[in-house]
Amino acid sequence: MHLLARRPANVETPALSPSVLPPPTPTGTDLVRLAADESATWAQWAEATNVGDIALEQLMAEARALASDYLTSEPITLFVRTRALRDRVFALLEGHQYPRQSTDLYVAAGYLCGLLAWMSSDLGQLRNADTQGRTAWLCAELAGHNDLRAWVLSTRSKVAFWDGRLREAIKFARHGATYRTTGSVAVLLACQEADAWSELGAQEEALAALALAEHARAAVSGGDEIGGIFACQPARQENYAAAVQLRIGRPADALRSADNALALLAVQPVRAYGTEAQIHISQAAAHLTNGEADGALEALAPVLALPPNHRLEPVTRRLNELCVSIGRPYSSGTATVGLRQAVEEFCVDSAPRHPALSPGEGST
Repeated sequence: MHLLARRPANVETPALSPSVLPPPTPTGTDLVRLAADESATWAQWAEATNVGDIALEQLMAEARALASDYLTSEPITLFVRTRALRDRVFALLEGHQYPRQSTDLYVAAGYLCGLLAWMSSDLGQLRNADTQGRTAWLCAELAGHNDLRAWVLSTRSKVAFWDGRLREAIKFARHGATYRTTGSVAVLLACQEADAWSELGAQEEALAALALAEHARAAVSGGDEIGGIFACQPARQENYAAAVQLRIGRPADALRSADNALALLAVQPVRAYGTEAQIHISQAAAHLTNGEADGALEALAPVLALPPNHRLEPVTRRLNELCVSIGRPYSSGTATVGLRQAVEEFCVDSAPRHPALSPGEGST
């Protein structure tokens, strides 16, 4: 006998549960409609953005304001404001927006990181300035923005110069000059190259770079996108020329350039206190070279009157260099002794020694 009983003929086979029914085979029309629905859903996502054109315009306006305010305002406060705006831009970039809007955000982020790099350097935080400069360069590359590329390289040249990496400063300045730009960045890059060459004692190269700055000035064909610290006005160019001429042994030319710089600065709508201080230091150095300690002390009076929070690292460094360069025949004079003491007191209470810049702070 067979082990399985035969099913009675009058018993029906039970129906399968809908949950175990095989999926229906889609028709050609169903497949086309499904693909269309998927594309529509993706298009809704792609069309959404976390930033609008007005918001992008506002971000750039705020970046311009910071770059301009930095010329005249207390640096620590400006650093905090710039950092906060950078964080807003970074947060937006981590969201979703149109490709052209992403590009604009990268431009804003690049300028803000460049500004933080410049500020960090002025506050004596060179390693942190380098980090900001590298991030700014990444943003410039991602945006494919030549003016930003050039300004970032100018910032990196500045940081390298004050860090004593003079050949690297020249390399950054020359690299920046390879980009086609419309504003004044090419002028500043040439000035920075001259600055580094003069520090190396290369007179011919330094003078050639100053001449290049003059040619770049004549070739300027438009305004600067950000301005403020990211602009090279004629007074700033003359300030560089004065410092370069001092290093290569031309004190008379240096004094002439410094006088021109102050005259040009006087008619600018915004007078940068850092630039003005360095011009006065060049004047004082030229007077000292000529054995005029009294004239040097008089030239430095506006510098020594700067409030502590405006005493940036380049200013204190150049003042210390000035003291070191005082000629031996005048080292015991009353004016020279007074000058030394005034500079020492000035540098003790300066922006790089601000409590906010204790270890672990001011490095973001």
